[in-house]
Amino acid sequence: MSSLKPLAKTIGIIIASVLALIGLLSLTRGTPLRRVVYSVGERSPAVGDTTFRDLMAIYSGIHLESGHRVEQLLNGDGTFPRLWADLRSARQTITVQNYYSKPGVVADSLAAVLSERARAGVRVLLLLDAFGSQSLKKSWVEDLERSGVEAAILRKLKWYSVHNATERSHVRAFVVDGRVGYTGGFGLADYWLGNGRTKNQWRESNVRFEGPAVMELQAAFAAGWVEATGELLVDEQFFPRHAFHAPDGASTAGVLFTSPTPGSTPAERFLALTIAGATRTLYIANSYFVPNDDFRKLLIAAARRGVDVRILTANHRSDVLITWYGGRARYEMLLRGGVKIYEYQPTMMHSKTIVADGIWGTIGALNFDNRSLAFNNESNLVVWDRQFGAVMDSTFLDDLRHSREIKLNEFTARPWIARMSELGATMLSRLL
Repeated sequence: MSSLKPLAKTIGIIIASVLALIGLLSLTRGTPLRRVVYSVGERSPAVGDTTFRDLMAIYSGIHLESGHRVEQLLNGDGTFPRLWADLRSARQTITVQNYYSKPGVVADSLAAVLSERARAGVRVLLLLDAFGSQSLKKSWVEDLERSGVEAAILRKLKWYSVHNATERSHVRAFVVDGRVGYTGGFGLADYWLGNGRTKNQWRESNVRFEGPAVMELQAAFAAGWVEATGELLVDEQFFPRHAFHAPDGASTAGVLFTSPTPGSTPAERFLALTIAGATRTLYIANSYFVPNDDFRKLLIAAARRGVDVRILTANHRSDVLITWYGGRARYEMLLRGGVKIYEYQPTMMHSKTIVADGIWGTIGALNFDNRSLAFNNESNLVVWDRQFGAVMDSTFLDDLRHSREIKLNEFTARPWIARMSELGATMLSRLL
């Protein structure tokens, strides 16, 4: 029997090692999509074609409907006054889902509005991500609950659920009376205040909308709420019948809501189809731009077929410097392939927008990195409308006036220490 003990120990070590490797791979999984395939001599459906819209619905789950009113809201100055006013107008329900929160003026302003509405008889539901909102004091939530706000924490971090630290809910969803929706990249921290042109006042893009897509954003909130509380919201207070019917808005729009999953994800299919469908222009603004090999090839293929592909991202003021280095490790290949890259200079650039051919645009929480594509819940409003596309084009080009274009000859001359930092960040790229 004693001779079997070393064998059993060896087998035990092998099994433990295999399980550890499986766990590591699950925490660093990527997305499998490599190319968009279409017939020889043909092209992928253009973003302006109705066929593109149909394919996008099938592959990403976006239900595009007409009749929306959509407003782009820039930075804190353009967002919070409108948001506070809409929240104060609530008569029946407010639902708020937020990823990142810190104590400060913004968090306290939200708390004051939600408490006042809850005391006035409005049913107020607040859902916070456990990872992104962990710096909020417990007393902040308790004060809200005493005023009548129903609060829940999503994906609490426990020793037996460490995967919750990687599979995060990055969603921003504010819905008022089932009538008005907000999403974007903003959160509850004071650097989201201001004009986006001054140090410590982040550059951000958000969106306010009315129309049937509000119910889709409400459903995204409801998915998080049932996960955190066990309660599935179906009450007409949250899903009023009138909200399913289009108002008199001009825009066709829908919500892209993604959930973490192994294998191909709606988020990667959305990005791949958008890149492949661009025929003239493709303007991408993203704070955490770390495209994998396959997405770099898709971007280069677009540039080589004549599309004006431009990327706007953060500079050394990024709040996640390792992600900035990880993105810069990809610059040389993209620059050689004809993609233009710009780094925003005045402050941290946190926007997440795409506009293709001046008609297909999106604003939301989705980053251009593996974390957003494979691990996070994300929320974006997607708009198919030339008028709104023109607004997004104009905003993007205006941001370029405050940015520095990265030139290939200058970039290849960067110091070795920068290259080493980029190499180190690349090793962690699937976690970024």
